[in-house]
Amino acid sequence: MGVYTTTAQKNKIDTAQEFFEKGRSYYRKENYKESVAYYKKAEEIFKKLGAEKSLCLTSTLKGHAYMMNDQNQQALDAYYTSLAITKKIGDLDQEVIANSGLVLVFKKTNQFDKALKVSRKMLQSIDLTSFSWTRDHVNIITTSSEVYLDTEQYDTVLKYANQGIAISKKLSYNEGLIDLYIKKGVVFYYQEDYKQALDYLYRAEKILQKNEVNNKFYPTVNSNYFVASCYYQQQFYDKAINRLLLTIKASNNNDIFKLPVRQSHLLLANCYAAKEDFEQSTYWHTKYTRLNEAYQERKDQTVNKIYAKEAQQLEDGIKVLQSQRNKDKTRTTYAYGIVGLLSGCLVVLLLLYIRKQKTNQRLFKDLIQQITVLETKEKEVVSTIETTKEIAKEIVIDEDTVNEILKGLDRLERQEFFLRSDCNLRTIAKKVKTNATYLSKIINLHKKKNFNDYLNELRIDYALKRLKSDKKFRAFSIKSIATEIGYKSDYSFAKHFKTRTGLNPSYYIKNIVKQEYARDKVV
Repeated sequence: MGVYTTTAQKNKIDTAQEFFEKGRSYYRKENYKESVAYYKKAEEIFKKLGAEKSLCLTSTLKGHAYMMNDQNQQALDAYYTSLAITKKIGDLDQEVIANSGLVLVFKKTNQFDKALKVSRKMLQSIDLTSFSWTRDHVNIITTSSEVYLDTEQYDTVLKYANQGIAISKKLSYNEGLIDLYIKKGVVFYYQEDYKQALDYLYRAEKILQKNEVNNKFYPTVNSNYFVASCYYQQQFYDKAINRLLLTIKASNNNDIFKLPVRQSHLLLANCYAAKEDFEQSTYWHTKYTRLNEAYQERKDQTVNKIYAKEAQQLEDGIKVLQSQRNKDKTRTTYAYGIVGLLSGCLVVLLLLYIRKQKTNQRLFKDLIQQITVLETKEKEVVSTIETTKEIAKEIVIDEDTVNEILKGLDRLERQEFFLRSDCNLRTIAKKVKTNATYLSKIINLHKKKNFNDYLNELRIDYALKRLKSDKKFRAFSIKSIATEIGYKSDYSFAKHFKTRTGLNPSYYIKNIVKQEYARDKVV
């Protein structure tokens, strides 16, 4: 910095600040590519001037732009750069800002354990920062609450939502109030308390209608979706349809790929199916499928760019090593030693990887055999008279009643009622005309498992068979597959899938595709 005059330094700072503001302006316009370009220009100047605090903030905001453009690896790189600077300069405020972005990337890439860890750290340290009881405090609560919501930690969501609402009211921060009211509404929706859910969702909508807020579209469609979901669960199908059509009508070409808009198409299909208007149901389900496929293609293109960038970095690294070797031949022996050590490490890692792959392949083959057995059993007629008699004695219900309940369960299984998101012990008990206590005991005795295990096994077995046979279903995102088979989050689906099979859903799908490709090639 000593080579610059005071005036020269000031001019450079002004130029960097101008680039920085242009980056923010393009970000607000959702032009993330241009936003990144200007942040990079600002970074170069801040770096030369040694303005580490400005450099840190610029890198974080560049990470936000990358993340919004689905360039998750680049976003992570930017956030880790920021965190390295915060550690060096001891700036807790900047650390929290960078971590808030890191949480969102972990959430987008289904790394929920990491997201939870960083969220806890942020919430524990917020009172030590200048953000305490400010709008930024509320924003950090909303970001962390997203992760707790995704991982179904509903009590924790309510705890922090109430804290954030108190701060938002004190600050008259409408955006924070809207977001947190919606989150509380979503929690009560998942807990099947539709009255409370609608109460909080209506509160959010009231604020949206009466006030000018930033980024109005997303909270509006998010609230609309869950209000419609509450109507659907209460069998007010026409009210739900009207809400969902408003959302879709208000969506432009970019908005159409946002999750609540895509999900609105699926919910519309379900509403029309419940009304037995199967023509409309098929129409909206087809649109939903096509949207998902198009969205997946966009995501895949981004992933391919990430891999291409990493490959280029590896090639650049090799060139640097070769250049160093030519410049200083005396380091050859040392270099060979390092290479040998790295090779040894790579061999160990490779052996561990191969062992893991063999285990996964064995599990996959066993799973395919199990699915074949399941498909065969569905075609057989199995007598349950002796089991029915035994159950009738143990729970003291007359034999005819037990038999009727078992027949009702079989009927619901054939109708695939278990795929509905509202399928639970209470709704099934109502369908088979008994109470939850008796139904639970009968499932324990007849199915040899508790209700939750029974329901999860039906869903995962269905997913296994359909993924094996349905190419379009395999093209869905994990989130969409989870929703399709009744789960409220992809986290729950992946957890139960792995418990049932020992494999991740993505691994199973990839190997089904490989198996099908090999079979087609032979034919």
